[in-house]
Order: sequence, then C-alpha cells, then structure tokens
Amino acid sequence: MPDQFHGWVSHSPTTPLTFTTFTPKPFTPTDIEVQITHCGICGTDLHTLRSGWGPTDYPCVVGHEIIGIVTRIGSAVPTTPSTDTTSSPLQLGDRVGIGAQTLSCLQATCIACTSGRENYCPRMIATYNSRYLDLSGNNKSRTGPKTYGGFARTWRGPASFVFKIPDAIPSAAAAPLLCAGVTVFSPLRKYGAGPGKTVAVVGIGGLGHLGILFAKALGCDRVIGISRTGRKKQDVTEKMGADEFLATEEEKGWERRWARTVDVMICTVDGDDMPLGKYLRLLKVEGTFVLVGAPETPLPRIRAWELIGKGVTVTGSNVGSRDDVREMLRVAAEKGVVPWVERRPMEEVNGALRDMEAGRARFRYVLENKKEGERERKRGESRL
Repeated sequence: MPDQFHGWVSHSPTTPLTFTTFTPKPFTPTDIEVQITHCGICGTDLHTLRSGWGPTDYPCVVGHEIIGIVTRIGSAVPTTPSTDTTSSPLQLGDRVGIGAQTLSCLQATCIACTSGRENYCPRMIATYNSRYLDLSGNNKSRTGPKTYGGFARTWRGPASFVFKIPDAIPSAAAAPLLCAGVTVFSPLRKYGAGPGKTVAVVGIGGLGHLGILFAKALGCDRVIGISRTGRKKQDVTEKMGADEFLATEEEKGWERRWARTVDVMICTVDGDDMPLGKYLRLLKVEGTFVLVGAPETPLPRIRAWELIGKGVTVTGSNVGSRDDVREMLRVAAEKGVVPWVERRPMEEVNGALRDMEAGRARFRYVLENKKEGERERKRGESRL
C-alpha cells in the first residue's frame, strides 16, 4: 500500500483547504524525507490555489518555503561530512530548506543545467502542482508522481535541491528566504548590485522588503524604495535602511525628478495599471528593469523609445539557481538579513491565506507546525 502523508489539501479553487491524507511520490535512493517545522506563504500559493495561472492539478498541497529536519535519507544520497554549511552532504537531523524547485533534468545536453541555471531548465519540476518524469517508458514524459508542497507534516523529494540552513538563521526567518529571498537576490547578484550602484525596489511587500534588505547587505551606494503611498516610508527608510523613498501617487512629476538615477530596478508588483513606462524613465543609460512579480493579466504596453532611447534592458527572473540559493543563505547569515515575518499555526492556514490575499501581511506569514514550533522556540527563536 502506498505511503500516506498528512497535510492541508486543496481540492478546488473555491473551497478551503482541508487537513487530510495524500500520497507522496514513492521513496527512491536519491530522495530524502523532512519533518516540516515551518513553511512560508508565497503569492504563488494564492495564484495556484485559485488556478490563476492556469488549471491547477487538484488535489494540491501548496507551500514552497519549507524548513524542516531530515528524518530519512536514500542510499544514493551523499552523506560524507563537509565544512560547507549550505552545500555539504546531508545527515539525519540536519535542518534544511526546500524552495520553489524540486528538480531539473540535470542532463549534459541541457544548456540551462550545464551552465548552472537549473531554474530555467525546460524540464524544471516545481515543488508542488507539478509532475515528476515517468522514466519507465521511452518518452520520459511528465506523467509520473505528483509533487506536493509544505503545507503538511512531512515532505519527500529529491535531495539534490535541498539546502542546509546556516545556524545563524532562525527557522521562521529562513523559510521566506527559500523563495522570496532568492527571487530578489538572484537578479541583484546577476546585474551587479553592490558598491557604486543605485538600486530601486518597486513594491514593499513580501518580495520588496527583502529586495531592500539584500540590496543594503550587498553594499549598494543608494537604495530606493518605491510604493504608491507614503504609508511604509518610515519602515523602509528607518527600519530597513533604504536611503530614499518614492511615493508615486503623492509626488507629482516623479518620473522627471528621478529620471536617469537608477542602475537596477527590481519590480515586485503586478497589474495592468502599473506605470511601466514611467519606471523605465528612472533607469540610467543601459540600466536594467527586472520583473519578479508574476501577474495573471498582461503587462501594460510600452513605447519603443522607452527602450531604445537609453538602451535599457527589460527582463524577468525566475527564482534562482542552486548556487544563487547557497550564496543568498551565506549573505543572509553573514549580514544578518532577517525577513519580517509573522508566525501562524499551520492549523490557521485558511485564515492566514485570507489575510495574505487582503494584504495584511507585514510582510510574510510563516506557518508553523505546533509541536515542531515549540521545539524551535526553545532554541531561542521567540524574538521573531
């Protein structure tokens, strides 16, 4: 009889999650099992639960900001100890994290995988609402077992996309780093955020506040927070450390005043009313606009001269590679990057999802399995 795990399962886009059993993938020699202690709530969870990006493969267990303890290791998973706290082989009892990606093809013929960009592999397998490859036939099609996420008691999956969590990062803080953190860190790293650079972050929420924190941690000369109103100005400048703040609905002619001042802009917002053309005016010559938000509706139209007038780059970024995750965890541990989180019991998942949808999170909800959460608090994490 197949194994049965317990979790908070979605059966349709209109019904609440229910605590019930589900059948995980069969355990293989390259897999591990993790007793889940914490799981962050991501915007992707909301989109998936309501089938916003396309039909969801119900029943579905969402959650891809997973923190837990290794309880089982497959025979083919390396276990030789190492001093590298983020990429060393896994041991029973290790505290680990799983992000939005659980596997890629890792084939020598895949340009994305061989170049260290597994997050762009055409056969990327998401941590939930995806399917493993069926390797039993000649086609190797995606008709294998379903992937299930972290709104559960236990996670099972490939060890190759599991990351050891540095001791300096508390579990509740580590959870959002596995998706939100690396989603903003990866483009900051790729496009040269650091000394001598000005970075602007559009949207101060679950992604945006981490964009501010990481831009400061990377040593950027000037970090600008951009929001529609000034409601979050004090938090952004005094508590997150941004150098300046722009409220677009309160400052007339802001696109002219701030024109040609930004090297890299990370955009975390969505919506067809986003003033994309005005944002592009803020970029310097050959500046870069990076979209990390993923709206369900099309982006606004832009004029050709908004691109060719300064040779700007408009691009997007999808989570991050395994190397990005390891480097992000290193920087977070060394520089003390701590996401703003609110802990919620896993049993309150439906209420937390409603609050997330209503924009009440400041700035990330982290679900906590009660028994495991009590153990974590005894380790001195109650300060979060």
